Amino acid sequence: MMKVYLDEIYAGKDVRKNLISLRQELKTEEKRRAFAYLLCGDFQIFLDLLKNEDPKVRKNAALILGDMETEEVLPFLFSAYQKENTLFVRSDYLRAMQKLDYRFYVEKLKNRLETLQSIELTEENRKHVREETVQLQSMILQYEKPKKHIFIGYEPAPEVILVTNRHQTAAVREQVTTGKVTQLAQGLRIKNGNLRELVNIRLYTELLFLVPDSRPISGTPWEIGESLAKMGGCFYYRMEVKGGMPLEKKGVFIRRVSEALDALCDGRMRNNAAEYEVELRLIQRKDGSFIPMLKLFTLPDHRFDYRKEVIASSISPVNAALTVWLARNYLKENAQILDPFCGVGTMLLERNKLVPADPMYGVDLFGEAIEKARENAKRDGSIVHYINRDFFDFTHGYLFDEMITDMPRNGGVKGSADMEMLYQRFFTRAPEFLKDGAVMVLYTMEPDLVRKNISGCGEYEKLEEYLINEKHPTFVFVLRVRK
Repeated sequence: MMKVYLDEIYAGKDVRKNLISLRQELKTEEKRRAFAYLLCGDFQIFLDLLKNEDPKVRKNAALILGDMETEEVLPFLFSAYQKENTLFVRSDYLRAMQKLDYRFYVEKLKNRLETLQSIELTEENRKHVREETVQLQSMILQYEKPKKHIFIGYEPAPEVILVTNRHQTAAVREQVTTGKVTQLAQGLRIKNGNLRELVNIRLYTELLFLVPDSRPISGTPWEIGESLAKMGGCFYYRMEVKGGMPLEKKGVFIRRVSEALDALCDGRMRNNAAEYEVELRLIQRKDGSFIPMLKLFTLPDHRFDYRKEVIASSISPVNAALTVWLARNYLKENAQILDPFCGVGTMLLERNKLVPADPMYGVDLFGEAIEKARENAKRDGSIVHYINRDFFDFTHGYLFDEMITDMPRNGGVKGSADMEMLYQRFFTRAPEFLKDGAVMVLYTMEPDLVRKNISGCGEYEKLEEYLINEKHPTFVFVLRVRK
C-alpha cells in the first residue's frame, strides 16, 4: 500500500488523505525502513509539500520527513517551521525535528520560546501556543539540562506537613520533639520545628511545605494560576490535585492552571513532567477551594537509601519502619531474629535500625528476592544471613528470640483456601524455631486468619494489635510464644 499512496501523492491526487494513510503505514521501524528503500533517498516530493497551501498537508509531510530520521532534511524543516503562520502546525514541525540532531538550532529555539512567552494568550491561540511552548521546552531540555537547585531552607524553620498513616499519626507525633505541632486528619502540621531532625523521622510518607500565606485559593484556573504566581520562584515543576475532583476533569484543570502560571511568571516557572524539581500540590477542600503545598525534590531524603532493590510484593519501607516502631516495647537488643518470608529484607533492616539485632536470618522461596535482599543489606552495611528456601522446608540449629515478617498476600498464594492453609501451617510450625517467651511481629493483610489461628491456642498470647489500613484491612500483630 505504501507504493500506492506514494504514487497518488506524486500524481497530486487526494494528497492530504494519502499523506495521512501513509503515516498510518509508517508506524513500525520495519515499515519505515521499507519506505526509505522505496524512496531511494529522494525526499523532494515531501520537501515540496512543505510549501503546500493546505496546512494539514504541510503538517503530515513534515511528520513523515521526521519519521525518516534523515539529517539532510533538518534545514528544510527548520526553515519551514520559521515561516509557518498556522499555529496548530508549528508544534508538528518541532516533533519532526526532535527525531533529528537539532542541537545547532537550540539557541534559535530558545529565542522562539522567549517570543512565545511574551504573546498575549487568547481563547483562540491558548491551546496552540501552549503546545508549541511545551514542545520547545522538551527539545531544549534534550541538550541543556536546567541547573539543579540545592536546598538551603533549613533556617529559619519552614512550616511543614508530615503526611502519615492516618491511623497511626500518634506514632509519628512521639518522634517530633521541636516546634508547635497540630494534628490533622492525614498527618501533622509543624511550625518552627527543626527540619534537619524532621526529615530523618522514618514513619512519615511525605513531607510537604506550606506555601507562604497559604490561605485557600479559588476561582477560575487562570485566577488560581495568578494566586500561585505570587509565591515567586524559578524552577521546573509538575502539578497534582488531591481531593474530590473527578479524574476526567483533573487533566484539563491542571493544564489550564499551569498555562496561567507559566505565562504570568514569564518562564521563571515551567510545567515539565520530565525534569521537575518541585511538585505543586493543590489539596481540594469540601467547598471547592484549594490549599497549595509544595513537595521539594531538592530536599535530600536519605532515610531508605539502602533499599534500591525491590520486587512487586515488597512492603513499603515506611510501613516496615512503622511496624517495628509499634512493636518497639517488646524488642530486645542483640536478639536472634528470623524473618521467614523476608522478601528483599526491608523488615529485618528496619528492625535492626531501631534496636540492634544479632544474628539476623532471612528466608524466602523466591530466589530473585534473596539476591536483592543481599544487595540491600550490603548497601546498608548490615550482616544478614539470607537463605533461598521455602520456610516450611527450613531447619536451623538453634532457637530464635524473635520472628518478624510481612506475611504473604493473596497475590502470592492463589485462592482463599490456599491462604487459609498457609496461615494454619505457619502458626503450627513457627514455634519450632522460637524460644519460650519469644516475640512474633506480623504485618498482615489477613487479620482474621491471624485471629482464627491464635484463638484458643495456648501457645500464642496476643500482646498488641494495630490497624494500619482500614480500606484494605492491614494490621500489625505482636504475639508472645508460650511453650
